[in-house]
Amino acid sequence: MPTLHLEIVTPEARIYQAEVEAVVVPGVEGELGILPHHVALMTQIVPGELRISHEGQQLRMAVGEGFLDVLPNRVLILTDMAIDEADIDEHAAEKAVALAEQELKNTTLSHEEIATVQSSLLRSLAKIRVKRGSHY
Repeated sequence: MPTLHLEIVTPEARIYQAEVEAVVVPGVEGELGILPHHVALMTQIVPGELRISHEGQQLRMAVGEGFLDVLPNRVLILTDMAIDEADIDEHAAEKAVALAEQELKNTTLSHEEIATVQSSLLRSLAKIRVKRGSHY
């Protein structure tokens, strides 16, 4: 079966690297399915669920904002967050959602502060969705 080389990189480390059969990525205009020999593509990704088909298994990760770079047999994901489903602390993510929602009620926040809180909220919601196994 044909494969493609997948690499997931955050500012902290290379999170994942393997030969995989397929990748489904949350893009700005919806989910993108990437198979071997995909046409070259570069686009923005949004917080959500990343699904990887590897050796007959389905791996799931919560990813944050970033970029996707696709060549026919290589996929590079540069993101501010990538957490394996097993490593997600659902309780902490729920607390982060509640805190962000409370902060957004503050009417004195600047536009930059609102954007930061909204970004945090979206990353936390992505973690919860992946952990609970619910799709968009």
